[in-house]
Amino acid sequence: MGETASLGNVPQASVTPVRIWAAVGAALLILQVYVWIRWVTGPYFERVPAGPTELPTLMKTILTVYTIGIVIGLPLGIWWFIVRPWRRERRITLDGMFLVATGLMFFQDPLLNYFNTWCTYNTWMFNRGSWSSHIPGWVSPEEPGHQVAEPLLMNAPGYAYGVLLCTIFGAWVMRRVKAKWPTISNLRLIGVVAVWAFVFDFVMEGLVLMPIGLYTFPGSIQSVSINAGHYYQWPVYEGLMWGGVQAGLCCLYYFTDDRGRTVVERGLDRVRGGVVKQQATRFLAIFAAVSAIFFVFYNLPAQWFGMHADPWPEDIQERSYFNGGICGAGTDKPCPDPALPLPRYGSGYINKDGQLVLPEGVTVPEIVPYQQGK
Repeated sequence: MGETASLGNVPQASVTPVRIWAAVGAALLILQVYVWIRWVTGPYFERVPAGPTELPTLMKTILTVYTIGIVIGLPLGIWWFIVRPWRRERRITLDGMFLVATGLMFFQDPLLNYFNTWCTYNTWMFNRGSWSSHIPGWVSPEEPGHQVAEPLLMNAPGYAYGVLLCTIFGAWVMRRVKAKWPTISNLRLIGVVAVWAFVFDFVMEGLVLMPIGLYTFPGSIQSVSINAGHYYQWPVYEGLMWGGVQAGLCCLYYFTDDRGRTVVERGLDRVRGGVVKQQATRFLAIFAAVSAIFFVFYNLPAQWFGMHADPWPEDIQERSYFNGGICGAGTDKPCPDPALPLPRYGSGYINKDGQLVLPEGVTVPEIVPYQQGK
């Protein structure tokens, strides 16, 4: 963790903020555990196959090597950010708290497809489907073995120490800027890290992760996308959304008090019940803040962009490993297109022949006539 920075003195509140944040964190954690248990014990815990399209050899090689590196890095990250500081200081540092909190943030990954499927992962990679259909109120239509699958070996550790490393690097950038321009205001410093996060996201996603075939944004609004029409098309608003998340995490990590505590840990000293309870409260508060940053800066605006998605490019539709069997060749469902109504989970849909297909036992609702006269 770097040098201390502060947003200013905050007066003591009658209800400590850390307790409120911790309560939110506890509720979120219970929800995540519940959803994951339903997923693991239910029909959606099933591999989504890659389909008949053969991956290019170079893509398979890069994805395999990259995944091995990510998996190997997880125990190293746990050692460096949790075990090593614990042995030295007998406490879990802010880095360790962030490692676990950003790892659990992985739960929100499918939420960008909540109303419409506009992002897909490469199903050639190891997967067991996704927990998305168990998220309360989930709308996008899915079936076991036919859904946007999560590449577990890549994403689970990637969200944990990968996001943490980006956050530490971003905080380092903020410290360097502050050292060079000591009088810079906090607002301008936040603006600097936001610009850095946007550029960093373009490099990581637009130039690395997407070209190697990890995932794709088939529903990108192509008029504001780089490499539009290709499987690696990168919508500019992706950089704004994820850049906003990364900038938010950097600010949470950077702006701490003289004891190295974040803004959501105000009042931690007033939590009674011993060190264990205090540290648990601290973690839950940080977890809630991390989750809120992801939800507010990414998953909320992603719903609007998802509802205004463009037709899927042919370069994506012809690659079976990118569509998860949810649409296109091999099914009777055309891929999402603004010319078609958006189906929802359990609703009817328009098939490839332009016909309405309703679920078994369901009929078209009747039109109720207006009342006439008195």
